[in-house]
Amino acid sequence: QVQLVESGGGLVQAGGSLRLSCAASGRIFSISLMGWYRQAPGKQRELVAAITSGGSTNYADSVKGRFTISRDNAKNTVYLQMNSLKPEDTAVYYCNAGGLRIIGTMSLYDYWGQGTQVTVSS
Repeated sequence: QVQLVESGGGLVQAGGSLRLSCAASGRIFSISLMGWYRQAPGKQRELVAAITSGGSTNYADSVKGRFTISRDNAKNTVYLQMNSLKPEDTAVYYCNAGGLRIIGTMSLYDYWGQGTQVTVSS
């Protein structure tokens, strides 16, 4: 009933920028929390940044000052602006929609996107 579709990944040189987008579609009433996670080869998935429906944000220490998360509640879309990219930012980036309420239900769900590859060359 719900899909999260990510876009914007790619290959960039160190110091460059990328902007990721994630659009949630389906019978969505509301989404409490949207965020970006990443997983590098051989490592666990980690939180990069998250944003509430009210606009409160949280960032991993490793990306503070370089990445900016934002969202458009009307479009159920979350963005991640990534500046001053480093080779250690290389990973598959996943979009997450948490506390998602589907129209006509009272239950809350958690959805993930399929992931988009970000590769930063040195």
